[in-house]
Amino acid sequence: MDYFEAIVMGAIQGITELFPVSSLGHAVLIPALVGGSWAKDLSVSAPESPYLAFIVGLHVATALALLLFFRRDWVRIIRGFFSSIRNRRIQTAPERLFWLLVIATIPVGVTGLVLEHTFRTVLGKPVPAAIFLMINGVVLGAGELLRRRAARRATVPVPVETGEPGALGEDAVLATIPRWRAVAIGAAQTFALLPGISRSGVAMVGGMAVGLSHREAARFSFLLATPVILAAGLLKLPDLFGPLGNGIQGQVLAGSAAAFVAALIAVGFLDRYFRTRTLLPFAVYSVLAGGGSLLWLTVHG
Repeated sequence: MDYFEAIVMGAIQGITELFPVSSLGHAVLIPALVGGSWAKDLSVSAPESPYLAFIVGLHVATALALLLFFRRDWVRIIRGFFSSIRNRRIQTAPERLFWLLVIATIPVGVTGLVLEHTFRTVLGKPVPAAIFLMINGVVLGAGELLRRRAARRATVPVPVETGEPGALGEDAVLATIPRWRAVAIGAAQTFALLPGISRSGVAMVGGMAVGLSHREAARFSFLLATPVILAAGLLKLPDLFGPLGNGIQGQVLAGSAAAFVAALIAVGFLDRYFRTRTLLPFAVYSVLAGGGSLLWLTVHG
């Protein structure tokens, strides 16, 4: 892996981890479409691929960017944890939001530990990734369509998507999500183990299904993804200091720096974008990119 590959794939990871278009799908498809040394050096399905150690660094960098952007939110949420322990009850919105995030993280955490290796080695190949990327587009489009139909039938107006990150009242809105629905949103993230299915995308669709606005659903998906991405990265961080990381530490640092900057820009953009816009452009992109990739791989494979 050279530095150019590392920086390009790092930037793509930082963007696609947060955009609802699947970072793992792009990590699989882009090297295959470019071909040559990229396809050889950057394979996630190989059992002992240095590319896996590289991706670990990118995940940690992306999670750190999310922590920085939502730092005020996380300060309130962590304070809510300590106050709930101290008072032995859950009363405030930050307290309830902390425990909602905990229980919503359990399904994807357990499933990831059990099935991540199997899914990656069996399905982490270009053709399945292209197919799942198309499915991702269908899921995003269906979620958007169902939300619009629900909004037309509703007797109350759709929530107004305004305010700044961490604005007063946002915690209260997210904290009203029923526990079982928070678990369902978290469980939906397990589909992101399939290359091409977006973690943020399925979580947003799940959030909108329980009545959240686009921006609220995006915020909940980012808060929910932060501990998952960070834990997954830290769990495999020793790989960087073992045989898989030999000779690529510099490339990991360069790629991680690119991922951090790209993720910080991406989350800021999406926070503004989802105040007034929808998932439809990402749905169209996923279907076209997945279908185009599948066609290319079929013809040139």
